[in-house]
Parts: sequence; structure tokens; C-alpha cells
Amino acid sequence: MLAKILVEGIVQGVGYRYFVKQSADRLNLVGFVKNLENGSVYVEAVGSESKLRIFIEELKVGTRFADVRKVDVNFGLEERNFGDFRITC
Repeated sequence: MLAKILVEGIVQGVGYRYFVKQSADRLNLVGFVKNLENGSVYVEAVGSESKLRIFIEELKVGTRFADVRKVDVNFGLEERNFGDFRITC
């Protein structure tokens, strides 16, 4: 299952993308995370529905320096061929 996730709030410059990667790696998810120009963070993650739901709950909390205000998620059945989970620009 694929999850497309948009995270809004104070999520840039606070180690949030590294937090996302650590969480994804621990849950054996593949995909990517990147900063957007508007200050939000975009994530695509592939894995089982149960692991994705745990992941999303963790993203809502974030790092101690982050202030996550909104998390929008769209699930899809489309497959992406990610080899691992990466931080991109």
C-alpha cells in the first residue's frame, strides 16, 4: 500500500526529515521524504497498512522541536518501486 502524506507546521529546520527516515527504516517502509518550498514536508511511503498507520501516528508527533499542525494522508494501491527510504531535496 502507498501513502502520500503532507505534513504542515514547523517541520523544516528541526530534524523532522531525519526523524521520518528513522521511523520508516524501523518499520521497514520504503519511499522518500522531502521539504517543500511552502515550509511543509511531503512523504511517500510503501508498506503494509498496519505499519503505515503506525508511521502516520508517529509523524503527527514529530521531533521535540517540531510543531506538527496538520497531516493529510491519501492511500493508494498503486505500487512504487522504491528500494529503500530516502531523504531528498
